[in-house]
Amino acid sequence: MPAQGGSKVEDLVVVGGGVIGLSCAWRAAQAGWHVTLRDPAPASGSSWVAGGMLAPVTEAWPGEEGLLELGLSSLELWPGFAEELSAAAGQPAGLHPEGTVVAATGSGDRAELDALATHLARLGRPVERLSGRELRRLEPGLGPDVRGGLSVPGDLSVDNRALLAALRAAAEKAGVAVVERAWAPGETADDAAGTVLICAGAHSASLHPGLAGLVRPVKGEILRLTHRHGAFPVPTRTVRALVDGRPVYLVPRPGGLVVGATQSEHGFDTEPTVGGVRDLLRDAERILPGIAEYTLAEAAAGLRPGSPDNVPVLGRLDGRTLVATGHSRNGILLAPLTARLVVGLLEGGSVPATVDPARFGRTGT
Repeated sequence: MPAQGGSKVEDLVVVGGGVIGLSCAWRAAQAGWHVTLRDPAPASGSSWVAGGMLAPVTEAWPGEEGLLELGLSSLELWPGFAEELSAAAGQPAGLHPEGTVVAATGSGDRAELDALATHLARLGRPVERLSGRELRRLEPGLGPDVRGGLSVPGDLSVDNRALLAALRAAAEKAGVAVVERAWAPGETADDAAGTVLICAGAHSASLHPGLAGLVRPVKGEILRLTHRHGAFPVPTRTVRALVDGRPVYLVPRPGGLVVGATQSEHGFDTEPTVGGVRDLLRDAERILPGIAEYTLAEAAAGLRPGSPDNVPVLGRLDGRTLVATGHSRNGILLAPLTARLVVGLLEGGSVPATVDPARFGRTGT
């Protein structure tokens, strides 16, 4: 815990400069810690590639009720988090306040969305079911293949690259020292003369024995499309869809869209593939035919940090090492809550059992 009343301030080394590491570093510095952030390329990796959806409801899945509750708790924090971050950084945090629509094409896709809506209703989280015509009233760019879907106005999005820039600016203004150098396996808190927080995403497993086998890379490919003059306007809401059973999302950005995301497990491969680009464009065009006139500006791939149960790994590994990783597809959504929980740990508190690495029997003292 940081000392008060003018006594020595304790040191914290945050290993990893993605959205989780930057959020935790910023909040810890605000709480009085002397923070150093170590990353060879801060604000890059999966955080740079992400779609930026804040979508706990439309990401919900039976059996992941604990993850849904974490996501909803963090989503409640997002408006205040973004407002405070924008003020601290002196630049926009990139929050997009419009909601989400979920579109289905064939009867199988519609049945899956109906099942999701029924599941959410049982949990007390009803969503609005709409016909294809009703969805097109909300988003006129939706194509004729869209036969029905859902409206989820509470699921938001954020421009991930604007967010990363704001987080780094706010962190540095709060006193965080950013060191563009990797944290090598085998380095310890003793080497840093303080506490270490591991936030290295998919690379975290190699940095502490207690994380071996708990975090794996899950590859996701995304596209960035730029709107061209005369093309159909960018949708105002995030559009998620099922196309013959395949998920695709289209997230608005200033002047364009992010389209994603494939999912595969091929180690630490971050090269986009021809097949991935083809599949994303094929399915996205089925939902929003007007994107055929857009410019394909970027194809990229990132590595989501997956955990065995899809729930973050967040807690204490030993007397001087904490961890916040394993957020899978929900890193940006869970950033405000993760930072709050980490600061609580630094101040001597605890975390929910659902995220504590103790659930895997891997903690020490």
